Amino acid sequence: MMNKTEKILILDFGSQTTALIGRRIREFGVYTEIIAGDAPLTDAVLTGVKGVILAGSPESAYGEGIAPDKRIYECGLPLLGICYGLQRMTMDLGGLVEPLPKVEYGGVEVEIKLGGQKPKYRRFLAAFDAAISLNQILESGGAEETPAYEPPLHAPLRFTAWMSHGDTLTRLAPGFAQVGTSASGFPAVALHQEKPWVGVQFHPEVSHCERGSEILAAFVFSMCRCKREWTMAQYVEEVRARISARAGRNPVLLLISGGVDSTVVGALLLKTLPGEQVHLMYIDTGLMRKNETWGVKKTLEKLGAKNLHVINAETEFLAALKGKEEPEAKRKTIGDLFITIQEREVAALGLPESYFLAQGTLYTDLIESGKGVGKKAHLIKSHHNVGSPLVDAKRKAGKIIEPLDRLYKDEARALGRLLGVEEDVVARHPFPGPGLAVRIVGEVTKEKCNILREVDAIFIDELKKRRSPDGTGSLYDEVWQAFAVLLPVRSVGVAGDSRKYGWTLALRAIVSSDGMTADVYRFPMKDLLEISGMITNAVKEIGRVTYDISSKPPATIEWE
Repeated sequence: MMNKTEKILILDFGSQTTALIGRRIREFGVYTEIIAGDAPLTDAVLTGVKGVILAGSPESAYGEGIAPDKRIYECGLPLLGICYGLQRMTMDLGGLVEPLPKVEYGGVEVEIKLGGQKPKYRRFLAAFDAAISLNQILESGGAEETPAYEPPLHAPLRFTAWMSHGDTLTRLAPGFAQVGTSASGFPAVALHQEKPWVGVQFHPEVSHCERGSEILAAFVFSMCRCKREWTMAQYVEEVRARISARAGRNPVLLLISGGVDSTVVGALLLKTLPGEQVHLMYIDTGLMRKNETWGVKKTLEKLGAKNLHVINAETEFLAALKGKEEPEAKRKTIGDLFITIQEREVAALGLPESYFLAQGTLYTDLIESGKGVGKKAHLIKSHHNVGSPLVDAKRKAGKIIEPLDRLYKDEARALGRLLGVEEDVVARHPFPGPGLAVRIVGEVTKEKCNILREVDAIFIDELKKRRSPDGTGSLYDEVWQAFAVLLPVRSVGVAGDSRKYGWTLALRAIVSSDGMTADVYRFPMKDLLEISGMITNAVKEIGRVTYDISSKPPATIEWE
């Protein structure tokens, strides 16, 4: 935990987007800290806290959902309940929550009722007014002596919220008033008429939610009166101090994948600890992209790596994956073998048992693996650096350093830029830890890896060459993540005058700001057709190309 004098505290009840709330607020320049939803709210925990957010949960408030420390309702701080957080407040304070007759999911219109509200709530309700800018709200906080911000509001206030719940408030808790109603007729926004407590029955942290940033900003600045003091540069200083204190003089070994996350951690370690203390191990699994090993070595040497160990383990990984088709089985196999080989190679290096293992784990990795701050996050998929039993054992032994575990991908990129990592590396699209194994649906073979490597190289190279529709950059820069998936399906085609029976390929390109939600990239049809033709002409094993048009949710970004 970071030592900040002013912060917003977020209670994590297991939602997939809890840390996204923190990320949005950090973008405003305010530090956030996430703790388990049922953690004791001691004086030490509440030191410097200006407001508390009760986040969402996959559970029901009347079921197995956990409850916060009752001190939260006695501490006098502003509270914001988001979805489950509002339901939790309702149940705890004497209201009633029951199942909806029909689930509210996705974009739902909400109308705000202004009549009869006290002037002190106008600052929060201003968040719902499209005529009031985010900057106006950001500037409304600060020192306590700042004059109250009570803007004129332009009724009626309607916007499209992003909902994901199967329960509703059937009786508000005493003292609360309903000020927002969904198009389905259910409570969407409620506030306490005397205390600084508000709640929303949707997710303002999700980019699909209209006025979402404004709602969070109104709570942070207009209700909590926070100052904009936190920066990524400050994070660098604090996390380096934590690494130095944690590692001491013990060797630190980082498993480098070649992606943004582990490379940023490598740069962070090399700028924090003596070069001789940092060991960088790159395991070539045979599941990497074309020319990956050469590129990784070049990047790390530029960053000043002195102890770089490159292990060729293609034969071992392909043998372990033989016959395995189920995604979780493949991920577990790769994760376990990663650590097995790492331990074997470390033993060969002669490092002492006191060595630390560093990883580029992001918060999204932890959340999708059910490893959030609290105990209620649901498993979406295992990550090789999170879900493996061997990694869990290392973590429990206190021998893992994960300096990015509260950051999102775009924040890791910002950190890399501050550390001097080259833009080509920092701007690189995400690549999964298990590599091409989770982009080959079904059994993984060397032949399939070679096919997918060639396809990937063509696809990514063309995205970098081709200009975006507005001409300001490349197609690669417009896309959050692009890749190809080899399907276990063959289809009939024609090559010249001959019958061709080739593999089917799916191209995927999505846009996102954090990886927690994603939209399909609306590919210019000319580029998509030309790239498809280039792939089928250059890679003879591919007979058909499709384009994946699934968003997240309901689909995940990767297929497996």
